Amino acid sequence: MNTQHQVNQHQYQDKSNAYLNSSVHAQGAEFAKMQQCIEQHQFKRILDLGCGAGHVSYQVAPYTEQVIAYDVTPEMVELVCQQAKEKGLTQIQGQQGTAEQLPFADQSFDCIISRYSAHHWQHVGQAMQEIYRVLQPHGKVIFVDILGNGQPVLDTFLQTIEMIRDPSHVRNYNLQEWMQFAEYAGFQVEQVEKQVLHLDFDSWVCRMQTSASSVETIRGLQGKVSDAVKQHFQIQADGSFQSDVMYLVLGKTA
Repeated sequence: MNTQHQVNQHQYQDKSNAYLNSSVHAQGAEFAKMQQCIEQHQFKRILDLGCGAGHVSYQVAPYTEQVIAYDVTPEMVELVCQQAKEKGLTQIQGQQGTAEQLPFADQSFDCIISRYSAHHWQHVGQAMQEIYRVLQPHGKVIFVDILGNGQPVLDTFLQTIEMIRDPSHVRNYNLQEWMQFAEYAGFQVEQVEKQVLHLDFDSWVCRMQTSASSVETIRGLQGKVSDAVKQHFQIQADGSFQSDVMYLVLGKTA
């Protein structure tokens, strides 16, 4: 019987290099915002939560003293440690584990960053409470993730194609859900911005090694949905599309 964590590990155990070389993951306007936040507050110890191929770690390491690259998939953590060594980023250390049970002492970090990871987590609410526990008073949490939609027809389409492409997908949460997670855990919402992510279809499915039959199913859905759905996601003839992305900053006041 597979847990969600085991599904995640299975899905990503042989895809670390694909994510390392993914332009979608290696680039983004959010990196400059993260660096500015770290510099402004002089944060010293950062947790890259759900680090994947480590792009956040590589971007923020020069601005701080220590970065813990943390992921449920051992192969991802191993890759980040190898890359950090090659890049001379001695600030980066790797550790394997889940978001719902962080193996760190209370108030261990002054900044926690999670980028394109939370939609895989088994229980975001529980993870949020753990994040709150290990964050220092007056620390910051930065989330970057694909946004779900409050309109059912748009949300159903997004969640469906995400799950068909990647069985480890749990949910892209909408902004209202994120606000509830944050407030329930005790965080103050300090900044919310919306970005747009353009996804090349072939790269999107190749990165996850999506089967030919699943690719066909996704393309079939893209062709049959309403014009409103096609317009919202800007679905192109080759299947490429765009998604809304959230940049969220939370604060811990005490």
